[in-house]
Amino acid sequence: MTEMSLSDVVPGAPHGQRRRSQRAAEKRRKRRRRRTWVTLLVVVVVIGGAGTGAWFGLRPLLESFNAADDYAGPGTGSVEVRIAPGATGVDIAAELQRAGVVKTAKAYLAAARDLPGSANIQPGTYELKQHMSGAGAVQTLLDPASRLVKKLTIPEGARLQVIFDQIASQTSITRPQLEAAARDTADLGLPPEAKGRLEGYLFPATYEVEPATKAADLLRDMVANTQDELGRLGVQDKDQQRVLTLASLVQAEGRHPQDLARIARVMTNRLAKRIPLQLDTTVHYATGRFTVQTTRADLAVKSPYNTYTKTGLPPGPICSPGAAALKAALKPTPGNWMYFVAVNPSTGETQFATTPTEFAKLKAQYDAWQKAHPGQ
Repeated sequence: MTEMSLSDVVPGAPHGQRRRSQRAAEKRRKRRRRRTWVTLLVVVVVIGGAGTGAWFGLRPLLESFNAADDYAGPGTGSVEVRIAPGATGVDIAAELQRAGVVKTAKAYLAAARDLPGSANIQPGTYELKQHMSGAGAVQTLLDPASRLVKKLTIPEGARLQVIFDQIASQTSITRPQLEAAARDTADLGLPPEAKGRLEGYLFPATYEVEPATKAADLLRDMVANTQDELGRLGVQDKDQQRVLTLASLVQAEGRHPQDLARIARVMTNRLAKRIPLQLDTTVHYATGRFTVQTTRADLAVKSPYNTYTKTGLPPGPICSPGAAALKAALKPTPGNWMYFVAVNPSTGETQFATTPTEFAKLKAQYDAWQKAHPGQ
């Protein structure tokens, strides 16, 4: 404890004694200041004496406080990053940092706040670079060309095997993978009435197929689209198989949209009277052929799909009908037609008849076309 004189605390001390006490106190303050500087000097010397090792041990920590949280360049190399459906900006930032695209999630989020449209980044697999700036990463994700996706278009009226061929040739999904997935139909969402058969349930549309898309995922989406379309049209679950089968026949027989509902009327009229449908397309399906001409041997083939020898609808669809064919099957054009003939298969021109005599005339036109186009 610092010593104190009587004059320091007693207001009534003599004047001379107070002056001597003040000088003594000033000397004590100077000594305390000298001790403080000496202590600091000793600390500096000690740190300096610790050598270069202490400095280099502290240097990374100090630099980390001052380092930038973003890469400056456009990046190098290549890396695939998948943005999941429903991913938020924070989710995307974390995934990019994990993949080594951006230095920090903060860098991406800061850039996303400054770039319009960043909230509209679509889910999917993208090709980016490593060590990109946050702004560069956002711009790349906004560029449709950066998305690794195949456009797969399934046409209306395609058969199952043709659809499989198209998928295998246009995407990374192989035919063995498709066939394996098709055998495990319990996971594809088929109704019980389909009896495990995919034919007709793969909706014709354009699909986006990413590198990570599995065969079962794609087939499941296609089945779901068919059932969604049937649902929009008001088809009950118990009627799906029948409607889809009829629509597939309409699709296979009709070339032009304006003919579909009238073709459907011919079929419903014949079904109502239990007259065989007599459709060449079902015979071609039974024989596995793609042709216009139907031979006598074809007409005699033993198959539940031979509508020349069997009455009623075949046991299931023969192709994938589109929305127009489904609508036609549900709402045929009013009329009493019992026949239709594609009098010119080259153009798809189709004529309709109500009597056998009218049908015979139309059949003669078709025979004339077939004579002029042998082997087709």
